[in-house]
Amino acid sequence: MSPCPGNPVKGKTARQLPYRWIPERGSGSHGTLCVGRRFTVVKDLNNELGPGLLSDMYKQDLPEALTGGDDLEDTLVEAADCLAEAIAGRIVRGDAIPAPSKLKHGQYPISVPLYLAPKIALYLAMREGGIRNTELAKRLGVSETVVRRMLDPKHATKPERIQAALAALGRRIVVRFETAA
Repeated sequence: MSPCPGNPVKGKTARQLPYRWIPERGSGSHGTLCVGRRFTVVKDLNNELGPGLLSDMYKQDLPEALTGGDDLEDTLVEAADCLAEAIAGRIVRGDAIPAPSKLKHGQYPISVPLYLAPKIALYLAMREGGIRNTELAKRLGVSETVVRRMLDPKHATKPERIQAALAALGRRIVVRFETAA
C-alpha cells in the first residue's frame, strides 16, 4: 500500500520537485508530505517545505519524521508527536522500526509516548521471532482480531493483555526511570 493515497494537494518545491500534501493523514495540525516514494509528517506545509527538508528526509532513522516548532520546548513536544505518528505508521504498514542512532551534538532524545511503548515492544518481538498474528493468537487462546487490536496504535489495549502476549513470546516489560535532562 502506498503511504500517500487519497486526494492530495499537489505542487512543486523550490527545486521544481513535485510533491503531494495530504492534510488528513496526520494528527492534529500535522499532515503527510509525499515526494516520490518518500514521505514525512510535517506540522505546516507552508512553513516547513524548504530546501533542507528533502535532504534531511534521506538522512534520518525515520525519514518520514520531520517536524519543528516555534521554540525548543514546542519543537520537543511536536517531535514526540511526530515520532509517535511515524512509528505508528510503520506498525500499521508492517515496516521495520530501526534502532535510534547515537545522538549528535545539539540533538535531543525523544521518548515514545507511554501508551505506544508496549505496542512497539510487542511488534518488535513478533518481528524478531518471525511470529505472525495467527500464531500469537493461538498461543494466547484468542482470536487473531484480538492480536491485531493489541498492535493497533489507536486501540486502547489493556497493559495486562500486552504483558501476557510478551510473556508468550518469552519477553517481559521492564520500566526504568531516568533523571530528566
